[in-house]
Amino acid sequence: MADTMQFDLVSPERRLVSVPVREVRLPGTDGDLTAMPGHAATIVTLRPGIVTVVDAQGTATEFAVTGGFAEINGESVSLLAERGHPRAELTQDVYNEMMRDAHRAHRGVESRRESVGDDVVAASAKMLGDMQALGTHIGLDPNQSTVPE
Repeated sequence: MADTMQFDLVSPERRLVSVPVREVRLPGTDGDLTAMPGHAATIVTLRPGIVTVVDAQGTATEFAVTGGFAEINGESVSLLAERGHPRAELTQDVYNEMMRDAHRAHRGVESRRESVGDDVVAASAKMLGDMQALGTHIGLDPNQSTVPE
């Protein structure tokens, strides 16, 4: 088995990284997981959180994602993020914009509760909570962006 696997992280705006890695830690909607060389093939839905990439030298790099999908197999992990940023680029202003988008989406789902159902509203509320936890985890204030637009 190889010591590394290929990791690619892209968002609609740009390619964030394409490197060989020893492991990738992912915030899955069904729980966090770590992909390493030789991993069984699977597709994972992501929740808002931190993706940690450990390169061949053992250096960890973090990326914030708002959700998306990761396709994992024994040789690679391909992650398509709804929105993604290197952690170093995630300023309070960028995070506020992400939170405003999450609040707006949640309000939209709540306003259609009768047609979408309580399960969809609950999932939207969980996503909003995960976005708040993401900011808190990296030292940003989720309360700065709660003003309705």
